[in-house]
Amino acid sequence: MAKGFKVPKGANMMQQIQKLQQQIEETQAQLAEETVTATVGGGAVKIVVTGDQRCQSVEIDASLFEEADVEMLQDLLLTAFNSGLDKSRELAAEQLGPLAGGLPI
Repeated sequence: MAKGFKVPKGANMMQQIQKLQQQIEETQAQLAEETVTATVGGGAVKIVVTGDQRCQSVEIDASLFEEADVEMLQDLLLTAFNSGLDKSRELAAEQLGPLAGGLPI
C-alpha cells in the first residue's frame, strides 16, 4: 500500500458486512437442510421440523386411532408441533447467534 494512503473506515466495514451477510446466507441454507424431531405421548406422535421452521413429516401411532379420542390427538399434535418449532428456533439461534457477534458496530 502506498505510504500515507489510508483505507476509509467505511470501506472496511462494508467488506465485513458483506462477508457477514454471505455467512448468514450460507448458515440459513444449512439450516434448511438440518432437522429436529419432537415426540410426545410416549412416542405416539412424532414431528420432524427443518431448521428453517418447515414441518417435514408427521408420524402418528395407529393405536391413537383405535382409541378414537380426537381431543387427545389434537392436543398431542399441537404439543408436538410447538415443541418441534421451539427446537428448530433453538437450532437456528445456535447457528446464527455467533454471526451476530461479528457485526462491526
